[in-house]
Amino acid sequence: MKSLEFESDMDNERKVMVAIFWTNRKAARTEGCAPFRITKIETPNETYTPDGRKLLKLSKVVMKDVVESLDAGEPIPMEFSIGEENLKVVLSADSFSVSVEKSPEIEGEIIEKLSMEFPKKYANLCDSFKPRVVPKE
Repeated sequence: MKSLEFESDMDNERKVMVAIFWTNRKAARTEGCAPFRITKIETPNETYTPDGRKLLKLSKVVMKDVVESLDAGEPIPMEFSIGEENLKVVLSADSFSVSVEKSPEIEGEIIEKLSMEFPKKYANLCDSFKPRVVPKE
């Protein structure tokens, strides 16, 4: 497991998106274009998992719960899969940790990239990423 502490003026909703985007992007380096899946998000109020064969998305309800939890100082554990790789992430308002099962070098790459992105007020995100993790409403 690799961790990062940071200071950031970025709002917590954007931190969530940046954390998920760069975790996906760096894991794709070894797993190629395999589907990226959010398999679990835990808040103090709820544990979100996919419903049957549906993908877990960052709906308004989920994002609101996550952001309010981060605002209250609570860490948010999340789990993702991409190809054969499973990733566990813990995001808080000022820290990030990641552990992977198959290719541990990805941990360092994710931490290195996020150490550059979190201090920015408007971190880099690919425009095509948000529609893949946020449902159309």
